Amino acid sequence: MARPRRIVLVRHGESIGNVDDTVYEREPDHALALTDRGRAQAEETGEGLREVFGSERISVYVSPYRRTHETLRAFRLDPDLIRIREEPRLREQDWGNWQDRDDVRLQKAYRDAYGHFFYRFAQGESGADVYDRVGGFLESLFRSFEDPDHPPNVLLVTHGLAMRLFCMRWFHWTVAEFESLANPGNAEMRMLVLGADGKYSLDRPFERWRDPEPYGITG
Repeated sequence: MARPRRIVLVRHGESIGNVDDTVYEREPDHALALTDRGRAQAEETGEGLREVFGSERISVYVSPYRRTHETLRAFRLDPDLIRIREEPRLREQDWGNWQDRDDVRLQKAYRDAYGHFFYRFAQGESGADVYDRVGGFLESLFRSFEDPDHPPNVLLVTHGLAMRLFCMRWFHWTVAEFESLANPGNAEMRMLVLGADGKYSLDRPFERWRDPEPYGITG
């Protein structure tokens, strides 16, 4: 199995929806573009990615949303080194279709009280639903490693929640551990690095906004 040396996860740059939550009442979530600031964030992250990857090949998976595609383009990776696949399972958490701002704010309050992992938005998904589809993608990713010519790098251009849930599934974190973690900032990345022991480690942790509150002991 040709496991990659690096698996890099990047959140999209700042989008219109990050600065104006009324836009969800007029435009579909998947169609929201980056702001000028978001493009600059992505370009800066791209500089770091090009240094990390050098002249090595990269297998890229990108969420089907406009803001993730625009983020990927802003990285300016060498087209001769990348293989790009759009991956719907890496999309943003579904919050319903046309979103009423006041209703979403109320539901966010419900989610904060109920739990980010288990609360399901009306006409949308729970964190647990996203965990399941990200887990399905991870299984497909593992199968791709069976190709002896698999690139030494994997890049996922996705969303903050999907990044946390990918790592939760990969490292077998508990729900309580997931609930304690904050989303990365726009265009922030996290890297899973293959060590000499054959195990992957996270280059830096996600920020915590509280201590985990488990129901029981695991591990």
